[in-house]
Amino acid sequence: MLTVSDNIKIFWIGHASFRIETEGKNIYLDPWKVTKGTADIILITHSHFDHLSLDDIKKVRTDKTVIVATRDSSSKLKGDVRIVKPGDSIEIDGIKVEAIPSYNIGKSFHPKANGWVGYLLSTSGKRIYHAGDTDAISEMKKLSVDVALLPVGGAYTMTAEEAAKIANEFKPAVVVPMHWGDIVGSKSDAERFRELFNGNTEILEREG
Repeated sequence: MLTVSDNIKIFWIGHASFRIETEGKNIYLDPWKVTKGTADIILITHSHFDHLSLDDIKKVRTDKTVIVATRDSSSKLKGDVRIVKPGDSIEIDGIKVEAIPSYNIGKSFHPKANGWVGYLLSTSGKRIYHAGDTDAISEMKKLSVDVALLPVGGAYTMTAEEAAKIANEFKPAVVVPMHWGDIVGSKSDAERFRELFNGNTEILEREG
């Protein structure tokens, strides 16, 4: 668990899945292999099975849960679903949610044309960025964030070296490496990132 402030705590569920406690809310990002919990807000970056898991959404969703997703993901979801595309911004219960482009360069797993996203959350005076499945893209250089959740596993996303290079450019205060330990990547990738990043790296243990 990472304590960002008195009002914000970040829990890593594993892979690219997180739970954020803020403003009395539970926000789940790409819930996958969840064991328990209740979501006030669910954010889905794209429609691959390890990010859009209907079984896991069912475990944490209630009738009051707001789900934010791209159009291709939204077609599989029910309830209060808000559709976003890169560049969109919405507010939910005082929490600002911005959709940031997320895509591969030079490989075909996450094409820019799909309009998939990462998310930038503004809450309790802090800005938290979940990059989604992405390479090191130019849009990141414009970001000003307190905490960045960045993929480091390679293959489908940035490698640890690529992630550290772009992070050293846009300079988040804290980076939590993700997209390792399941399907692709290992803790050594997270540790390699920590060696190369000039800021603070927090390698989290899985929640629960």
